Amino acid sequence: MTTAPRPAAELSADEARRIALRAQGFLGAPDRRAGVRGVLRSLGQVQLDTISVLARSHELIPYARLGAVGRPTVEKAYWSEAHAFEYWSHAACVLPVEEWPHFAFRRRAYRDRPHWGHELSAGAYDKVIDQLRDQGPLTATELGGAKNKGEWWDWSDSKIAVERALMYGEVVVTERRGWKRVYDLAERAIPQDLLHDDLDDTECVRRLVRQAGEALGVGTRADIADYHRIKAEQFDAVVEASGLVPVTVAGWGKPAWADPAALATEPRGRHRTTLLSPFDSLIWERPRTERIFGFTHRLEAYVPKQKRIHGYFAMPVLAGGRLVGRVDPAREGRTLVAKQVSLDGPKAVPAVAKALREAAEWVGCDAVTVERVDRPELVPDLLKALA
Repeated sequence: MTTAPRPAAELSADEARRIALRAQGFLGAPDRRAGVRGVLRSLGQVQLDTISVLARSHELIPYARLGAVGRPTVEKAYWSEAHAFEYWSHAACVLPVEEWPHFAFRRRAYRDRPHWGHELSAGAYDKVIDQLRDQGPLTATELGGAKNKGEWWDWSDSKIAVERALMYGEVVVTERRGWKRVYDLAERAIPQDLLHDDLDDTECVRRLVRQAGEALGVGTRADIADYHRIKAEQFDAVVEASGLVPVTVAGWGKPAWADPAALATEPRGRHRTTLLSPFDSLIWERPRTERIFGFTHRLEAYVPKQKRIHGYFAMPVLAGGRLVGRVDPAREGRTLVAKQVSLDGPKAVPAVAKALREAAEWVGCDAVTVERVDRPELVPDLLKALA
């Protein structure tokens, strides 16, 4: 019988919360010299999503940590100088190019399994590779069209082929152009010293578990495995060798692991006050968000309108290291519209107002209006704070 390792530390719930905030870049002074690229390296990934309200999620994530960095600056930081690539991690994510070797295990797994039942015509795969080799980076449309005339998943042969080549690692997404993926050959897009699948599956997973633990600061098995969508049994096989240390966290009720560097110093510094994308890695896993912040949140974009509680793209408001409310935003010309505001209480009003004003300025709005507030008695205070 195997004896569980003795926890390296016993953390209070508040200590765990502060460790998580610092690891995710919300506690302490941000490294402005490292900028957006520093945020990406620290997080290990930034999730992409089609929804754009204030901005797209991959723009909101560095904004939440650094403040009003220009949106063109964000795009340039991701997509220039072969700094990053897009691949399947937690979901479709921007990843630092240094992570390429660590996803060899996933590329191998994709090569060994069928793909969505899509049939591929003879020669289509080689044709796409030849087009990219001859013509350089191309979108699916430029490769011959993304879709046939059927439903959403009725992809054309060229789209099926290039997506398969992407999963295999022969092709890389090097940027988004008008939200369309731009594909290029991996042999051109990935630096030669990184363009290899030399690491075996165990070593790939070990490194990703360590990276996820560092990015989260402290987490349960589910927290850390979910970060890069690693299977639980894969996590179990490598966690002891990952360098993460077992800890207990008061009130969590589950074993946890922490980055030893996160335990070495007490988290100090200023807290960010900001709106958070629902796809931000601080809050994307609902059970973890409830455990750390006592805050239940779900994305309601795919919930029927009449059943929504907080709104289409409700963004949690982080202030003082706590989640203190939600804002469902929209833009109408140069006005940021808070279609619905949910407040935890009177103390949340100044923080929500500050977050709204700063977000409005960032996206080029010069006015903020409020349509609904879940606590009508706080409307006068909120309007006064916004003014």
